[in-house]
Amino acid sequence: MRAVSSLPYEIAESEHVWIPVSDGTRLAARIWRPVCSDDQPVPGILEYIPYRKRDLTAGRDSIHHPYLAGHGYACVRVDIRGTGESEGVLVDEYLEQEQRDAEDVLEWIANQPWCDGKTGMMGISWGGFNSLQVAARKPPSLRAIVISSFTDDRYNDDFHYMGGCMLSDNLAEAGTMFAYSTLPPDPALVGDRWRDMWAERIEAVGPWVDEWLRHQRRDDYWRHASVCENYSDVQVPVLASSGWADGYSNAVTRLLANLDVPRKGLIGPWSHRYPHLGEPGPAIGYLQEVVRWWDHWLKDADNGVLDGPMLLAWMQDSVPPSTAYEDRPGRWVGEPHWPSPHIKPEKYCLAPHRIARPGEEIPERGLSVESPLSVGQFAGKWASYNAPPDLPYDQREEDGGSLVFDTDELTEPCEILGAPVVHLDVCADKPVAMVAARLSDVAPDGRATRVTYGLLNLTHRDGHDDPQPLEPGKRYHVELTLNGMAQRFPKGHRIRLSLSTSYWPLAWPPPEAATLTVFTGSSNLTLPVRPTNEADEVGAHVFGEPEGAPPLPTTQVRPGRQKWQVSRDLVNYEQTLEILKDSGTKRFDDIDLEVSRRAYERYTSVADDFASPAGQTDWSMTFRRGDWEARTDTKILLTCTPEEFVLHASLDGYEGPHRAFSRNWRYTFPRDHV
Repeated sequence: MRAVSSLPYEIAESEHVWIPVSDGTRLAARIWRPVCSDDQPVPGILEYIPYRKRDLTAGRDSIHHPYLAGHGYACVRVDIRGTGESEGVLVDEYLEQEQRDAEDVLEWIANQPWCDGKTGMMGISWGGFNSLQVAARKPPSLRAIVISSFTDDRYNDDFHYMGGCMLSDNLAEAGTMFAYSTLPPDPALVGDRWRDMWAERIEAVGPWVDEWLRHQRRDDYWRHASVCENYSDVQVPVLASSGWADGYSNAVTRLLANLDVPRKGLIGPWSHRYPHLGEPGPAIGYLQEVVRWWDHWLKDADNGVLDGPMLLAWMQDSVPPSTAYEDRPGRWVGEPHWPSPHIKPEKYCLAPHRIARPGEEIPERGLSVESPLSVGQFAGKWASYNAPPDLPYDQREEDGGSLVFDTDELTEPCEILGAPVVHLDVCADKPVAMVAARLSDVAPDGRATRVTYGLLNLTHRDGHDDPQPLEPGKRYHVELTLNGMAQRFPKGHRIRLSLSTSYWPLAWPPPEAATLTVFTGSSNLTLPVRPTNEADEVGAHVFGEPEGAPPLPTTQVRPGRQKWQVSRDLVNYEQTLEILKDSGTKRFDDIDLEVSRRAYERYTSVADDFASPAGQTDWSMTFRRGDWEARTDTKILLTCTPEEFVLHASLDGYEGPHRAFSRNWRYTFPRDHV
């Protein structure tokens, strides 16, 4: 990224500003705005997240907020109540209180003398979620939003559940928020109140995953703040982006298909990162695009921001399997609308261990599989965070426990853009069973690179709000939609569909091993094929070099450490995935604050004992300045029996060497067809 220090507007920064909301709680804000806004008001841009403006997101914030402010905007970065220096407590995500607070903050911004009354919201992940959710509430000052790595469907397209299967990220992200929601504020900003504020958080907060386990099906808890329930609620223009290595790319195309407002979509090769910081590369000049968006919708600039394709997508070229890539080769393609008039769904019947050619007659044959629990250990993370390397590895070992269907070697390149769909004629021998479907690019040497996948809990075959057990031996016709993709399969390669009955630890396995029988002839795969002779339609739209303001100065005091390790003990047959993300110790030089952060995840199972899977997440975070030191240690352990989930959690808070707080939790939850 190119650091730009000379911008059109001179800016001023207010490091800490209190914003009062309706119930008297004060939220902490950091504000960057043009100096001239004292006399010439400008539009306001809100980013509203729980990840601590003072330190943990300060580096990222320093890149894009001063950059946008230097182009004529008042950028307001607010910590959600109960996080950072904001007062109150945070006990769950996307609550009604959070959204009411956001409306209050937008009203406050619009009424400031340096604001011209028009506002926008932007954000990635949580900030992308709540920008879309708040837009659906129609606050009067809000004119447009810019969102990255978000979802419109909190149940079926977030880290909790996928196709009715519970994701292990449901536990991992609970660990993240258990840590973040129990951190102390900085005494340098809140004074001696810091200890009381910290105690209030620790006494109010729990491990969150307990609430998520109470709602294992799609109910009103998940419908709340899921914009897909009524897309027409969104009445402002939307610039939406994500990456193919992220878990949230599907929402971009859903918004393009369902919103009735000016909208643009952008999907690159990236993981869970802003596009100007995108990894795998290439990163792009995203902030320049954001400035153009704001200039048009907040300043009425006639800059052609809606010209060109509605969707710009990175068509990925074939690569060998790897858990990390510095860059993904490919090219930008553009689609004038979505769904695209260029995409042609092509249906291929499943033959015994083959994907048949179109028009080929296939006899019916039942093919059965009961996958070992080891299938899924090379699946990577549901959403890649690129630290440590967390993309799927070579799928050949996974395929050994799966039903595999291959095309013939391709005689010409094939390009896919969109979401493949698998229709299966199946029966199972247990009342609860799942199927994981993976699509891979198989090179001539046999290496298999997963390009997309999907999951379906077969008790959710008719919907997620009322799961029903399977009748063993009865045949069902089910539909499984895989994640969207943009992939070029070269001549001489093969396209592989793999089906398994477990995918642990990416998804929690069913209560007991199930044998699934798939019937050929009546089962098929539909691929969204983009003809290779189709013009890319990118036109004159070429992204500039990534730009941003110079990041704030930091010093790495202690180096970090990362680990992603799969192991198997052939004495007791335990298989383990361990993930370590230790950021070391970083000093924020301008405020003389040292921050240490360590996260550890461990997923285990024994042989093919479906009651043995266990997941654990441990966090430790320390803040230190001079004689002041505060640390939180949080732990969550999730185990199961065939009938229930068992949750243990603990929280310890330390002031210096002394433990100041300690809490423990234990819950059990009946398994609801999961």
